[in-house]
Formats: sequence, C-alpha cells, structure tokens
Amino acid sequence: MMQKGNIGVTTENIFPVIKKFLYSDHEIFLRELISNAVDATQKLKTLASIGEFKGETGELTVHVTVGKETITVSDRGIGLTAEEIDKYINQIAFSGANDFLEKYKNDANAIIGHFGLGFYSAFMVAKKVEIVTKSYKEEAKAVKWSCDGSPEFTLEEIEKSDRGTDIILYLDDDSKEFLEETRISELLKKYCRFLPISIAFGKKKEWKDGKQVETAEDNIINNTNPLWTRKPSELKNEDYKEFYRELYPMADEPLFWIHLNVDYPFHLTGILYFPKVKSNIELNRNKIQLYCNQVYVTDSVEGIVPDFLTLLHGVLDSPDIPLNVSRSYLQSDSNVKKISTYITKKVADRLQSIFKNDRKEYEEKWNDLKVFINYGMLTQEDFYERAKDFALFTDTDGKSYTYEEYKTLIKDNQTDKDGSLIYLYANHKDEQYSYIEAAAAKGYNVLLMDGQLDIAVVSMLEQKLEKCRFTRVDSDTIDHLIVKEDKKADELAADKREVLSEVFKSQLPHMPKVEFSIVSQAMGENATPVMITQSEYMRRMKEMANIQAGMSFYGEMPDMFNLVLNSDHKLVKEVLADEEKQCAADVTPIQLEMNDVDKQRSKLRDKQKNKKDEEIPTAEKDALSDLDKKWDDLKAKKNALFGKYAADNKVVRQLIDLALLQNGMLKGEALNNFVKRSIELI
Repeated sequence: MMQKGNIGVTTENIFPVIKKFLYSDHEIFLRELISNAVDATQKLKTLASIGEFKGETGELTVHVTVGKETITVSDRGIGLTAEEIDKYINQIAFSGANDFLEKYKNDANAIIGHFGLGFYSAFMVAKKVEIVTKSYKEEAKAVKWSCDGSPEFTLEEIEKSDRGTDIILYLDDDSKEFLEETRISELLKKYCRFLPISIAFGKKKEWKDGKQVETAEDNIINNTNPLWTRKPSELKNEDYKEFYRELYPMADEPLFWIHLNVDYPFHLTGILYFPKVKSNIELNRNKIQLYCNQVYVTDSVEGIVPDFLTLLHGVLDSPDIPLNVSRSYLQSDSNVKKISTYITKKVADRLQSIFKNDRKEYEEKWNDLKVFINYGMLTQEDFYERAKDFALFTDTDGKSYTYEEYKTLIKDNQTDKDGSLIYLYANHKDEQYSYIEAAAAKGYNVLLMDGQLDIAVVSMLEQKLEKCRFTRVDSDTIDHLIVKEDKKADELAADKREVLSEVFKSQLPHMPKVEFSIVSQAMGENATPVMITQSEYMRRMKEMANIQAGMSFYGEMPDMFNLVLNSDHKLVKEVLADEEKQCAADVTPIQLEMNDVDKQRSKLRDKQKNKKDEEIPTAEKDALSDLDKKWDDLKAKKNALFGKYAADNKVVRQLIDLALLQNGMLKGEALNNFVKRSIELI
C-alpha cells in the first residue's frame, strides 16, 4: 500500500529555501549523508554490544556509488521503519523560519545544524531523492520514500532482503559536477578520510597490460583508527611524523608535537604539531583541521584556539563542538572558551618541558620556534607569563639565554648612569658588523634580533622588563649607546663644527625619502673618522608601521640618519686645516660682514622687545626684514664657498662614500665613482 502526503513544515516550501540559502556550501551534502550512514552503523554496533540486536552484524562498510545520473550512499546500519520515516523525515520543526533564514542567510552550517536538516541538504544538489530502507527490528517491512523537491512525498512497502539504508540522489542539471569520480574523491578525502566506519568508493585499481583496471577489492578511502584516537603510550615518534606527512604531504618535518586527550570538563582529543614557521605568518594559518567524532568540520579554527595557536598544524576532535558549527556559536559557547584556555596551557607546558629536559635540542630549534612564541607573547598575556621562562635571546655569537640569564650577564657592564639596563641589538649581523665589533671592544654583548616580529617584541619587553631600554647598535656612536657619565662639552668650537657640517652636507647624495643631519663628536683618535647612525625611535616607528595597522603615517616619513664626524680623527682634522688654508681669504670677509649684520639685527630686536606688533614702526620692520635677507644671502654665499671647496676635496667625498658603503647605501653611479676615486687615491 502506498502512502502519499505533505512534509510537515510551517513554511510553504522548504526546498527553494534550502537551495537559495545553502547553495554556497552545497558540497556538504555528501558529508551529511555519509555522517548519517556512519551514525546508523555505529548505533547497530552499540545495540549488538548490549544484546539488543542479536543478529550477525557482518560487513558494515558504507558504500558511495556514482551512476549516470545518481549518487547513492548505502549502509547496513539500523535502518528505518515507516513510522520512523514519518517521524524523522516527514516532520521538520521549522517555526519562525523566515526570520531565522534572514539572520543566518550567509551561514549555511548554522541553518543545517539548527534544524537538524542534514538529510535535507541532499536537495541542494538533487531534483529527486529516494530512501530505500529496512529496519534491523524483527518483522520490520522494507519501505521506499520518494520526494521530487516539492512538499509532496510517497512512502510504500517494497522488497529488500538486507537491513540498512540506501539514499539515492537524482542530480539536478546544475550539479552534474558531483557525477565526476575525481570530484567525489576530493570531497570524500576532505570530509570523510578519518571516519570510524569504513567508507568504500568504487573498487581498487591496478595496472594491467599498460592500463588501469578495477579489481574486486573495495576502495576504502578512510583511516578508521587515526592517530589521535590511539593512546600516546602505543605510539612512536615515527608514527607521529608519518601522520604529519599524511596530513601535509609537502611540508617540512615538524619540530615536535602535543597529543591531547581530555575527558573533563569537556571532551577533546587531537594532535597539534609545531611546524617550521620562518617568514610569512599568514601562509601558515588555517592548517589545524577540526573534527567532530572524526567527521571533518573546518580548517578555520579561530575562536576555538587563540589567534597565535592558529600557526600550529594538526587535528582537533571534540563532540562538544557541533558538526555544523557557526561563528556565533564559537563566540558564545563556554566549552569553546575552556578548550581554548586548555590548549594554551598544554602548549606552554610542552614547550617548558622540552626546554627543561633537552635544552640543547630546544636551542637548536629556537629559530624555527621564535616567530610562534613571540606572536603568542605579543597577543596573549597569559601565554607571555608562561613563555617568559623559556623564551630566548640569541646574541651575535650564537649563544642563547633566557631573559633572566641575559639580565644577569649584562647588568654589570651595560647599565647606564641612570640605572637603566641597556640591551644592545643588531638585526643584520653582516651589515652591522663594524658596529657590533665596536660594541664588543667595549665589552658589550649584542643580541641578534632578525625575526619578523622582533621589533614588536622589543617594544613589548621595554614595557614588561624592569627599567631597561633596547637600542640598536647602529643608532648612535658607541660612547653614546650606553652613557656611563654626564656628557663632556664638545671641544670643537662652534665655527669649526659649522665648517664641517656645511662641507660634508654639500657632498651628500640626494636620496628619495632620506634626510641626513651632520654631527661632530670627539670619539678618539683610533675610532672611525665618519659613521652613519639612525635614531632608534624613528627607525623603530617606521618598522612598526610595516606590521601594525594605524601607524602608516610613520611609514610615509623620510628615513632620518646622522652622519657623525669624529673630530679627533686625523683625516677630519686635515679637512678642517685644509679648508682654513684654502677658504680663509674668501670666507673671512663674508663672516665679518655677517657678524656686523647680526649685531644690527640684535640691536633692532632689543629695541622692539616687549612691544606689540602695532607699536613697531613699519620702517623698523622693513629694516629688520632687509637685514634678515642680507644675512641669509651672505650665509648662502659662504656655504657655496664651502661646497666648492668640498667638491674638489677627494677625501671628503671618500669619507662620505665609505660611510654610505658601510651601510649599504652606496649604489649605481655613486658606487662606480667611489671605485674610480679609490683607485686614483691609491
């Protein structure tokens, strides 16, 4: 006898709704149908184990078959009676549908999960669906349910010898891609590769007579006993490495891993791997696969694990996170928050354990680990509190120290006159070699901070560590990096400092977005005659602008450098003496005239002092303006003489180019001219 009826929904027709709102995620129909088949099979195994099913379970493999126009998912699980079909298939609780669909129209998973519509996801791709089923219960009759995508269905008794269920999908014209063997293989691998019941798709193939032919053996596509479901005591290191290769065939070998197994207050199993993360953080995200009872859910685990732990790879499996998980669920569920906290603790504990038990191995892997650990410390306060005991500094000699060890190492020699501990660092050992050597000559230790997050870590540690400052080793002259006593007055007279400044400034090359200031310092006869330094503050702000939103205005500012002249050095003294000899006759009368103009300006300014603008006669204002212009003209004339002199002085140009070359700033024609000049000077 055939039964006809309408599916019990409280909206006029559920099927256009399913197609409209779920279409973007339509491939999940296969996951849903196979998950149902696996559930039915596992329920049968449970009933058999407690004696409620007394028959032979026999072969329990779930089969996926692709025909010319159909896809069939078959199981030998508990099956359904006509009453159960009426209860679970024909009645869909769908009250308030329109409001809910509007709210979640961009979240297909939320709709399916909310209404238990796993089976109905079939209608995203099918124009007609049939259920052919027979319950495990004694005397149960086999039945066939059929629906063509309207609210109408048919249900009739049929002949079926074996228990279980076949779901037969007659595909829509716009879903023919799912009739391709490669497409189904891809989806089975994505969603079903670790399901606990064997899934067969077609037959295994082998090469015979130069071509692939099918064998009689089922092609099982999944591993029913994946590594995370097994006890750690049963596993060897090679097992973990092999599983990693299975998950990420093209990846480098992992550094190490954590095997998670929690029963309370939530259920969680999994294996998290520490990959080698060297450069681009974003490329390493979304490699953790989330499962629910071995069914793949997503690889976007933000919300389940803290942001920095999304750099890890591996698998998490928790029945406490629903199969059809939505972002709103992750943000509000208390279990998810507990899982996140637990994973952070386990990761920190594992790192601490490796550090304590095998520090040598830990130090060897530090360069691969530090981006991950630094990112964690920067983004999560509770991780910093744990990680500060096993985070490392590495110096330019390759030696590693904990934060506390390094503080002890440098506190006697690298404390300035104000009691601040000065951490010197370089971010390129070769490019900053001479600066590192100058620091080493003073007995200072220099850290190597060349990671992509190190500049952000520097700023963080200045806030965290007590009374300290980080300074890049090329940000000032060596005596000014760590000031041990109050600065002595510069012995060079102001007029001599001006001469040096104008002579060298006139020969500096013009570089886009680069500005130089000329500074003279008495650094000792044996120190370098000229060097380039860069303000720690401005350089750091520009570097932070590259990695931190909201600081882009620093990135637009020019690079500010100091060209530091050593007034004690023989070559600098010779330039001063030679300039005096060559330019005095022309410069002296200009300077005397400038001094006279300056006296006149001073008199006028004194006269106008404490007067309001309207009380000053126009003639006096004009006179002062004329004197200012005259002084500027004389200054420009004098500087032109310094520039003309400097242009003919090969030592000046050579010293500038040496400083630029040392900092990788001498290129193109300027570098070619330097080479030619060097040959001439030799």
